[in-house]
Amino acid sequence: MFTVFKHHVVTLTFAELLADIAFCFLAWLLLKAQVPHDLLTGVSGNSPLIGVLLPATAFALGMALLYSCVGVYRCRTATGGWAGTVSRALLAVLLGSVVVYLALTLDGNEGYASAFLMRAVPTIAIGMLLVRSLFYLARRAAVGTSRVLIVGTGTEARGVARDLSESTRTRHQVIGFYPTDNEPVALLRSGPELFSRNMPIDEIVRKYRVDEVIVAVIERRGGSVPMDQLLACRIRGVPVLDLAGFYERSEGIVPIDSLKASWLVYGHGFVQGPVRTFAKRVFDIVSSFALIAITAPIMVAAAIAIRCESRGPVIYRQQRVGLGGRGFMCLKFRSMRADAEKDGVARWATTNDSRITAVGNFMRRTRIDELPQLLNVLRGEMSLVGPRPERPSFVEQLREEIPYYDIRHSIKPGLTGWAQVRYRYGASVEDARKKHQFDLYYVKNNSLFLDLLVLIDTVSVVLFREGSR
Repeated sequence: MFTVFKHHVVTLTFAELLADIAFCFLAWLLLKAQVPHDLLTGVSGNSPLIGVLLPATAFALGMALLYSCVGVYRCRTATGGWAGTVSRALLAVLLGSVVVYLALTLDGNEGYASAFLMRAVPTIAIGMLLVRSLFYLARRAAVGTSRVLIVGTGTEARGVARDLSESTRTRHQVIGFYPTDNEPVALLRSGPELFSRNMPIDEIVRKYRVDEVIVAVIERRGGSVPMDQLLACRIRGVPVLDLAGFYERSEGIVPIDSLKASWLVYGHGFVQGPVRTFAKRVFDIVSSFALIAITAPIMVAAAIAIRCESRGPVIYRQQRVGLGGRGFMCLKFRSMRADAEKDGVARWATTNDSRITAVGNFMRRTRIDELPQLLNVLRGEMSLVGPRPERPSFVEQLREEIPYYDIRHSIKPGLTGWAQVRYRYGASVEDARKKHQFDLYYVKNNSLFLDLLVLIDTVSVVLFREGSR
C-alpha cells in the first residue's frame, strides 16, 4: 500500500487502474494508425499532439472513470468476485463505446465512428479481459504478499490475524506472534508460530524476513511492550503499526474500541484549515448546481409519483444535527406514510419497514429520496461528502453509547459519505457504532481526493444497489 493525500491506496488496485488506462490509450493509437486518412476529417489536427495524443488521453481517462463508477476497482466481495468485476467492466466498455460513437457521429465523422466500433472496441474488450485475468491471477498467486509479525497474544492479536487472513484488498502472511508480559499465551494452541520472549523482536524480523510489525496490544504501559526492540525495527525501515494505525490502513476505519484520546491529540490528521474549507465549499456549490441540472427530470418524476401514490407533502423536512452540533432542517422526498411517526417518537428505519411506501422503497434503494438535500448543500448546511446527519434524539442516545461521537460534528454532514459506500445501511445503535468508525476515518483524512473517491463509489453503490436500505 501507499498513501495519496493521507488515504491508503492498494498498490495492485492502482496498478490495475494504470493498466486499463494504458490499454485504452493504446487502443486509440492503434485505431488512428489503421483508419484511412480520409475518415479522419473531423478528428485530426495539424499537430500530432492535438490530433492523436490529446484524444487518446481523454478517451483513456474517460474509460478509467467509467470503470471506477461501475465499481471495477472496489473490493472483490462487493462486486461479486472475478465474474462480477468482468461484467461491470463490460458494462463500462459498452457505455463508453456508445458515448464515443454518438460523439463522433454528431461531429460528422460517421466513418470514423464505425471504424471505432469495429476496431477499437474489440481491442478494448480484449484488453479489459486480459487485465482482469492477469490481476486476478496475481492476487491468487499472492503477489506482493507482506510477511507480518504480530506483537501480542490476546483477543486483539487474534482479531488482527483473522482480519489479515480474510482481507480481500491486500495479501499478508502472519509468520508468528510475539507474547508480551501481561497477556496469556495459552490461548494460542494452533496456527502461526508463537515466539519466545527470549528472542528479540529485531532478531525475529531479520531471521524471518518480516516486512512489518503490528502491535496488537491495547495496554502498553509498564514495559509490557519492548519499545527499544520496536525502535530498532523502525530504524531498519520496517514499519511498526499499532491497532489504530493497522485498521485505518487495512479497513479504512478508526477503531473506537482500542482508541485513546492521546492518539487523537498527537496523531496526524483532523485538519480543517481555511484553504481546505474554501476549496470544499467551492466544490460543493459547483457540483450541486451540476447535479441539480442533471437530476431535475428525476426529481420531477419522483414528486409526481409521491403525489399520485399517497396523501401528504412531497418534501419531508426533518430536524438533523449538523456542523458544531447545530440543528437544521434536512430535506428529503417523503418515502413513508404521512402518519409514520404520529405518536411523535423517533424510530430507526429498518429493512422491510411497513411505514415505507412502494414509491418510497424504490427511492430509498436508488437514493433518489436524498436528492432534495442538494438544496441543503447550496445553503451551506451540508456538504456533498461527509458523515450522514442524525436526528437530535438519536444523537443524544449515541453520544452516551459511542466514544468520541461528537467528533463527526466537527465538519459539515454529507449527502453521501465514506461510511455509506463502505458499510450497509444502518438501523441500530450497533450499526451506528460501526459506521462511526468510518466517519472518524473520513474526518481524520478528509481531502478533495477522498471526496472524489466517495462520489465515484456512490455511483457504483446506487447503480448496483450495494448494501441495503
